Amino acid sequence: MTLKKRIAITLPAGPNISDTIERLKWAEDNGIPDAWFSDSGAPDTLTQIAAVGHYTRTIRIGVAVTPVYTRSPSVLAASANVISQVIPDRFIMCLGSSSQTIMGQWNGIPLDKPRTRVKETAQLVRQMLKGEKTDFQGETLYSRGYRQAPAENPPPIYIGALRPKMIEMAAEVGDGVIFNLWPKGALPKMMEALKRGAENAGKSWQDIEVVNRAMVLCTDDKAMGREIFRAAFGPYYATPVYNKFLAWAGYENAAKTIEEGWAEKNREKTASALTDELIDEIAIIGSEDEIRARIQEDADGGVHTHIIAPMAATAEDLERTYNAFTAANFQFA
Repeated sequence: MTLKKRIAITLPAGPNISDTIERLKWAEDNGIPDAWFSDSGAPDTLTQIAAVGHYTRTIRIGVAVTPVYTRSPSVLAASANVISQVIPDRFIMCLGSSSQTIMGQWNGIPLDKPRTRVKETAQLVRQMLKGEKTDFQGETLYSRGYRQAPAENPPPIYIGALRPKMIEMAAEVGDGVIFNLWPKGALPKMMEALKRGAENAGKSWQDIEVVNRAMVLCTDDKAMGREIFRAAFGPYYATPVYNKFLAWAGYENAAKTIEEGWAEKNREKTASALTDELIDEIAIIGSEDEIRARIQEDADGGVHTHIIAPMAATAEDLERTYNAFTAANFQFA
C-alpha cells in the first residue's frame, strides 16, 4: 500500500470556535486534505471536533496528540465513538504522553511509565471501540467488565513518539506515528526505529503513516523567524522529554546548556543554545520556494502528512505561510 502525501493545517485557530470553523472551511475550499488539532488545554479538542465536524465535507481531522493521563481509556473510546459518527472515516485518534510541563505542572499528574501507559491505553481503547468486554490487567491500567456499543467506523489509532523505544512501540501498536520538533539529521534514525517496530509486529513499515507537525514561517526576514522560534521553543527543549530527545538527536551540548540555563532561570543562556544553525535544522523558515523545498525534503525522507504550524507574528505572516501550501500552489513531487 502506498500512503498518500498530505498537507494539513493546524488547529485550533484561536480560542473562539467560530475562527476554527472558518479555518476548516478555508482549508477544504483550497484543497488542503487534513486538519490536525493540538491538545494541551482549552478549548477542549475532542469536544471541538465533535462540535465542528459537521461543517466539513471531506477533510480528515486528527489530533497531535491527546494525552493519555488526563482521560481514561473508557472516556477516550466513548469520545472517539461519537466523533467517528459525526465524521465517519475521517477522524484519527492520536495518543501520547505529553510533557512534564503539561502533565506535572498544569495538571498535577506524574508522568509515570509513559511508554507503557501510552501502549496500554491504545490497546484498551482499540478493544473498547470494538465493543468487547474488558478484562485487562496491565502495569499502569486496569479495566474489567466495561463495554460500550461498538463503533461502526472505529478510527485508526496513531501514537506520538520521539525517541527509539517509543517510536518502535508506536509502530508495533499504532496505525501511525506522530513526530514533532526534530532536527532534520535525526529523521533517518527515527525512520529506522519505525522500521524495527513494524518488523517486530510483523507489519510492513510502509503501511504506517508518519505525521509531523512542522514549525513553518514564510518570510523574507529569517532572523525574525529564528527569534520567534527561539523564544517559543527554548522552554520546550528544557523539559526532560524534549531535552533528552535533543541530546539523542546529536545536540548534547545544546541540550546541556538549555538544561543548565533553565535551572538557573537564565533565559538568555537557555535561548543562546538554540543557535541559528540548530534552528534551521528544526524549523522551516524562508520564502515560499524555500519552505516548500524543505517540506518536499521531509516527504522524501519518509514523512507522509505535514502539519503546517505557522510561527506567525502577524495575520499576514500566517496567511502567507498557509497560502504557500494550497493545492493551487503546491503539489508533492
